[in-house]
Amino acid sequence: MRGAKVSAARAIGLVLGVAADGAIGDPRSRRPVTAFARAASAVDAKVRSKHPAAGVLWTGGLAGSAVLAGVLAERAGRRSPVLQATTTAVTTWAVLGAAGLAAHGTSLARDLEEGELETARGTLSTLDPRVADDLGVIGLSRASVETLAENTADVVIAPLVWGALAGVPGLLGSRAISLLRGIGRGRPERYRWLVARLDEIVHLVPTRVAAGLTVLAAPVVGGSAGGAWRAWRRDTAAHPSPNAGRVEAAFAGALEIRVGGRTVYPHGVEELPVLGIGRNPDAGHVTRAVELSRVVGWLGAISSVVLAGLVGLRRRRR
Repeated sequence: MRGAKVSAARAIGLVLGVAADGAIGDPRSRRPVTAFARAASAVDAKVRSKHPAAGVLWTGGLAGSAVLAGVLAERAGRRSPVLQATTTAVTTWAVLGAAGLAAHGTSLARDLEEGELETARGTLSTLDPRVADDLGVIGLSRASVETLAENTADVVIAPLVWGALAGVPGLLGSRAISLLRGIGRGRPERYRWLVARLDEIVHLVPTRVAAGLTVLAAPVVGGSAGGAWRAWRRDTAAHPSPNAGRVEAAFAGALEIRVGGRTVYPHGVEELPVLGIGRNPDAGHVTRAVELSRVVGWLGAISSVVLAGLVGLRRRRR
């Protein structure tokens, strides 16, 4: 297919995939991403301590396999725009996490509102590796907003950006690296350094896109666009992550709350910088964070269609 047809099929596929995620929801037991995560965990358990280069082999082998599968899928449909769009749509639905993220966020907000803190801790543990045993309402609300912000960039915006830029290989590759990064947390640095570096590279652009879209989305949920912009530009430099802090700061500014601070992980305690200058968050802010995440996702879907069109236009001019 010519570049224009490829980009049109890609854009249509992305839209259909986003629509399917919203309509069908998140039946994780049937999603290929779940099978990939289980396989990655099984391989991790077998190779972790058996070879000095185990981390490199684990990351390269699994991420490379995901990208290769995407390349083969693209080639299989290259002569048919309909097949190309269908493949992109199915893959987008398979890797996109918007519906699941919103469902988890809504559950967290409800549990916090009803005082079901133990249930909220359990729900949070499915999204975030931090130790939540001693967290109260404020701590759980803070963790929930941070997690919603980071995952909006990781499992919503990143797949859409890479899907627009690189099609099915981009969708599968970006999601694979996010999953491997999560599995590799807490592993020795020599084991996880490659996946950590790849994760930083893969999310370099999407996190900035997500932060920018948060600024645009803030007024839609009654938030502050100016607050989101100022927190993004002011607070992220102090965050140890070159990517996650940007979206978390933008969410905090949009909702006019404070996040960050002391965070306990299984591998140790991290004193993270405070992002935002507002009040401490509560259950209501978690609900608004879910709404903000949804709007950012919608804007991300529109942006991905525009980006796919620009990629096709550039190819046509060559």
